[in-house]
Amino acid sequence: MKEIVAVDIGGTHARFAIAQVKEGKVVSLGEATTLKCAEHASLALAWEAFERSLGRSAPREAGIAVACPINGDILKMTNNPWIIQPAQLGARLHLDDFVLVNDFGAIGHAVAQVGPEYMNHLCGPNTDLPNTGTITILGPGTGLGVALLLRREQGYHVIETEGGHMDFSPLDAIDDHILCALRARFRRVSVERIVSGPGLTNLYEVIAELQDRPVTIKDNRALWTTAMEGTDNLAAAALERFFLSLGAVAGDLALAHGAHGVVVAGGLGQRLANILPHSGFAERFLAKGRFETMMSEMPVKIITHPQPGLYGAAAAYASKLAHKAKA
Repeated sequence: MKEIVAVDIGGTHARFAIAQVKEGKVVSLGEATTLKCAEHASLALAWEAFERSLGRSAPREAGIAVACPINGDILKMTNNPWIIQPAQLGARLHLDDFVLVNDFGAIGHAVAQVGPEYMNHLCGPNTDLPNTGTITILGPGTGLGVALLLRREQGYHVIETEGGHMDFSPLDAIDDHILCALRARFRRVSVERIVSGPGLTNLYEVIAELQDRPVTIKDNRALWTTAMEGTDNLAAAALERFFLSLGAVAGDLALAHGAHGVVVAGGLGQRLANILPHSGFAERFLAKGRFETMMSEMPVKIITHPQPGLYGAAAAYASKLAHKAKA
């Protein structure tokens, strides 16, 4: 059994926890400590604050997930002023060993390792995810995260992608209008312009224009609350269009990945867990012409673990240890 630090760094918050790993698996994940990134000038200073909350030195191994691509010598966080230099992390954080993964890559590791009790049924057969084969993972949040989990009998691999930036494909007349309106704003309309937190505002504004009605809800957070409560018909229409588009994109990705299962993740996925099964998601997920029968046989889940980023960061490090042991 090895004790490590699990870290999940987003645009607004940095979360830390002590985890125990063994034989490639996460055995336990302690209570999360959540710090505001804006209150700490760097990851190293936030790490020191976490250690003070522990009342002792942190373990010298870590799994660290960050909300940006893991490319190059300098990582610039999205919506976060921190600069991360992977080559210096060991010295700055007093680590002997660590693994650094993209935040959605960490979600992929979490999907690979959490138990079925953290997988709510969304549509398709109400069975567990397959033990072998490909699983598509997507998560609407600030953008649209997409990853691929490849399960084999001897282990698994997580493949990080930028699938959220593929082109939006309209499927009906309203989608046509949405595409034309957003093309005037953005020139190129990727799916995350629609299937994301900010995407709901885009949908709401375009639908208001289509209905020749004023935009009365200016704040995105307030729009989400109003749409989920169903107290405003325009906001509710935008949310239903969001669900339709999410279903269509999930189905497209599953086809492209040759998937045997699909998982919806991310903060929005958890927030929508009780609403999505009763929306138009399943209809659009299945609407793939000659492949409708195949799509209907694919289990689609929502991951409900309270800290999938932290769990996944710990799982990524556990997986690294297991591979080193086999080498």
